[in-house]
Amino acid sequence: MVLAFWLLPHRFRSISLLVASLFFYMNWLPIYGFLIAALTVTNYLLGQAISRGNRSGFYLTVGNTFNLAILSYYKYADFAIESWNKATLTFGPLLQLQPQAISFPLQHILLPLGISFFVFEFIHYLTDVYKGSKPIANFVNFSLFASFFPSQIAGPIKRYQDFIRQLDCPRVFSAEALERGLRLILQGLFKKVAIADNLAPIVSAGFSNASTLGGLEAWVAACAFAVQIYCDFSGYTDMGRGSAIMLGFDLPDNFNWPYIAKNLPDFWKRWHISLSSWLRDYLYIPLGGSKCSVSRRHSNLMITMLLGGLWHGASWHYVVWGAFHGIGLVFCHSYDALVKR
Repeated sequence: MVLAFWLLPHRFRSISLLVASLFFYMNWLPIYGFLIAALTVTNYLLGQAISRGNRSGFYLTVGNTFNLAILSYYKYADFAIESWNKATLTFGPLLQLQPQAISFPLQHILLPLGISFFVFEFIHYLTDVYKGSKPIANFVNFSLFASFFPSQIAGPIKRYQDFIRQLDCPRVFSAEALERGLRLILQGLFKKVAIADNLAPIVSAGFSNASTLGGLEAWVAACAFAVQIYCDFSGYTDMGRGSAIMLGFDLPDNFNWPYIAKNLPDFWKRWHISLSSWLRDYLYIPLGGSKCSVSRRHSNLMITMLLGGLWHGASWHYVVWGAFHGIGLVFCHSYDALVKR
């Protein structure tokens, strides 16, 4: 792909990348390619409608509702049904109701790859166009922004202004960029294959037998998991960023040594940076951010982290994980305010 890309004239490079990206995505489950196509066409048309002066908020509301509805159905429908069914088993008898009469069958929906990243990028696009940013006029370029294969599955979450600026700029092949991209790909492969995959059996054995572990074994399993999840996720990101660099694109860095963070707020400036900045710009700040009362600020932090936890996976332990981080951030901000006083 890299060789073909650089041999093609500039005017054909975008379409070649789009075809490669669609092939990459549909190679797993072709039917979901039509889902991504429908999302792409809908958000392109909504962006054009917003840019033509329709700034009442109607099209933005329609677009964000549509995107979140797609994400909710494919990622959270079975989670919601399962949670409801468990609640009916627990509370149905107390309310003198038959659990079987008010429960629902699971849909067993297969989650489309990268659907969370697609939806968040579309929400960012529509919101920024509504705020006055110039929309993407060229449909091929917009489709490539949505489906660009190096960031398709594991991010990072792109900002369309930066991506389109690079897409519009004629690029010249650089041996230095090729070498830098290859280094990142090899670095990511090493993190994933040599570290994360070799730690996986230790983590699995530890967490599968948690009740029988001693203190030392529990610490080994916990630390192994921390290293595994970092190397797994950042390894994928490194490979994606390396692939993009070889094609002349710079994607945002997603990790910056998160485990040397001095506190929890600093950790979230270093861990999954594109997600934490997205949550800040499109959830935390619209809720009121920090420019409000202390109690409201703490509430905004908790809502942001609860939803951020749920974004990571459709399970209650992710909600608990988000709550843990939300409480930690509230504590850190309260402590800093106390020290300043």
